[in-house]
This record gives sequence, structure tokens and C-alpha cells, in this order.
Amino acid sequence: MFSESLTRFHSRSAPSISVLDYLKRIVKFTNVEKTCLLITLHYIDLICSRVPLFTLSSLTCHRFIISSITVSSKGLCDAFCTNSLYAKVGGISVTELNILEREFLSVIDWRLTCTRELLQEYYVNLVRTHSSGNFVIVGSESSTADSDTEMDNPSPPSSPSDTGPRGRPRPSPHETSTILIDPVTIAQDIVTRRPTVEQNMAFAALRESQASSDKGDKGSGS
Repeated sequence: MFSESLTRFHSRSAPSISVLDYLKRIVKFTNVEKTCLLITLHYIDLICSRVPLFTLSSLTCHRFIISSITVSSKGLCDAFCTNSLYAKVGGISVTELNILEREFLSVIDWRLTCTRELLQEYYVNLVRTHSSGNFVIVGSESSTADSDTEMDNPSPPSSPSDTGPRGRPRPSPHETSTILIDPVTIAQDIVTRRPTVEQNMAFAALRESQASSDKGDKGSGS
């Protein structure tokens, strides 16, 4: 239970797969929405505020992440994968994922969503802290043992039919409007951008007007 030092999210030993590679694996095989990844930060703060004894570590992080993705996908997205696929990708059994899902929902008191403004703050702070100046923000207003072994070397899903919906789900209404743009791309776009037809027509009209004005000036001068 969460009132004790050990929780259902604890592994017996730290999985060999890194958290980054684990996230990449989840994104690759579940086609998870970006909003579900971002709101995981909110879940961390929510759980830590409700259960001060809980901490994210190498023993708890992986199970926490797959649980978070499972519940957030169901709460925020119109389409999502089955628990059997989430468990396969996460390197745990379906039974264990079902238990983790219920425990996760209980500890966050079923608060699966947050405000758009709060999600925006998480996004902006995440970019500012970890982008190392590679991106700029546009549109922002504010400046078990068996399962442990499987998680170490998770095998990819064996059947394409388990991957859920064929097409990518529609964007969630909770998804932030802020976007990331590479400054180099912006500069290149400015250099290579060609004038539109309307701009060419306006420019031609301006030149014609200036030519007529010059002729009028010459006629009045003579």
C-alpha cells in the first residue's frame, strides 16, 4: 500500500532499460498522444502531494510510467490500445497492469484531467529547462521477478492487430496549443519564402502607379 515505503510500483531490481528508451518504446508501439506524456508530470506532482512517502526512483519509475500512459490514454483520448498491448510494451503481465491501473486511479482520486493552463505551464517549463536553446516557444503567453525480467528485455508486440486503431487518434481537446519550432527552420523559411500571387499583383500595381506619377511630374515640369 502507499502508506508504506514499498508500493505496487516497486520492482525487485532496477530494469536495465533506461527511462528514455522505455518512453521511446511506448511511443513507438502504442502511438500515444503527446498530451498523455505531458500530463504524467502532473500525475507525479499529484501523487507526491497526496502520498509524501512515495518517490520516483529506478525501482518505481517504469511501472509508474506505463500505468500513467494506460490511464491517461483512456481518460484523454478518443481511441486507445488494450491493456494487453500496454502490458506487452511495458514488459509486465496484464494481471499486474490491471492491479497497477486500479492502484494508480485510487491514489490520484480519479483526477485524470487538469486545466489547459496548468498543462501549458508544465509544457513551457519543460521546454525551458531541457531544450538547451534548441527550440523556441511559439504561442505562449508566459515568458514482480518475472515481470522485472520482462521489463529488462521487453519483446515487441507480436501481432499488428493488437495495435489498436489503424489511424492516429484525433488530437485530444486537452492538448496544448503551444508548439516547438527550430530557430534554424524559421530562418531558412524566411530566406526561401517566395511572394504570393497577391503580393506580386500589389507590387506590380505599385510600380505602375509610381511610373504614372513620374510621367505626370515630367509633364508638369515641361
